[in-house]
Amino acid sequence: MTAVPAAPRAAAPADLREQAPVGVRLEGLTRRYGPVLALDGLDLEVAGGEFLALLGPSGCGKTTALRAIAGFEVPDAGRVWFDRRDVTGIPPSKRDVGMVFQAYSLFPNMTVAENVAFGLRVRRRGREERAGRAAELLELVGLADRGQRYPHQLSGGQQQRVALARALAVAPQVLLLDEPLSALDAHVRVQLREEIRRIQLELGITTVFVTHDQSEALSVADRVGVMRAGRLEQVATPDDLYERPATAFVAGFVGTMNRIPAVLGDGDVEFLGVRREVLGAAPSSGPAFALVRPEALEVVEDPRGVGRVVTRTFSGATTRLAVALPDGVEVQADVPSAGSQGLTPGTAVTVTPAERPALVEPAGADPQAVSS
Repeated sequence: MTAVPAAPRAAAPADLREQAPVGVRLEGLTRRYGPVLALDGLDLEVAGGEFLALLGPSGCGKTTALRAIAGFEVPDAGRVWFDRRDVTGIPPSKRDVGMVFQAYSLFPNMTVAENVAFGLRVRRRGREERAGRAAELLELVGLADRGQRYPHQLSGGQQQRVALARALAVAPQVLLLDEPLSALDAHVRVQLREEIRRIQLELGITTVFVTHDQSEALSVADRVGVMRAGRLEQVATPDDLYERPATAFVAGFVGTMNRIPAVLGDGDVEFLGVRREVLGAAPSSGPAFALVRPEALEVVEDPRGVGRVVTRTFSGATTRLAVALPDGVEVQADVPSAGSQGLTPGTAVTVTPAERPALVEPAGADPQAVSS
């Protein structure tokens, strides 16, 4: 079957492309709901035109932070700035913000085009301007031929595209996305997150994207902020966040991280029978845990090895092995599938860390602290 090339996308409307990107700054935001502290003195800065993802478990405060930027939440303390403009007390309708919600929130009695143009209608723009704007935005998101349909006649992914077009229709200074892909199936999620990123790059619009899915955050964002208990644990590029997590929580939350019993020495750490340099400033000597990604472990079949393969999960180019080590320790290792067919459950193996400095967590230390 011959593949059909995708239809070319329309260029973004000129007023969206030409406006100067606006930076967002949160200063000491605190928000309580009774005894629950949702935001605990949150500080965050988003550069103009940046795509920042807020990542974290349920209840960490990421959606509350997003709603504070939008104006739907008024903080108990702290300020929200758009560049040099203090918008803390300004209502949502006056903030020039576009927001895409998890549940789409489309009006079922309006056509797709009417949904897109709704914000312009509220702003009392003329009928011709509303219709033209809706047509431009629907073409931008690949739904130019769906304008006269109703939301129930679209797929979930198409409805979310309409919600995105509606958010962009008012030419917002800031685009806010509140877990917009969580209700979609995996294939559509990947397609739509790539589409959102394409549009964001074309428009150069400052964007804050809230998600609990680390693959979404790492794949589309310029930087990722990991939140926990109303505070930021770390804000960094996806590469830095994955390779150099600042805390044990970040190390465990972003990707898979093995915690392997180790002993700290003079600037190095011993684990799995070898010594490696410590990444960053070395903590004091004594018992510790080495934090090692699965891809940084080499597994070799060895009749005298002290490890035993427990499970083998094929994933195309790589295969994930669960390996049981002495003293009840189990590690996950990602190995090339080619040549690993003999590493079946029950096989004796030797596990060796890659020749690279290791992140270390001192035994008994605050679980949020990591030397990095």
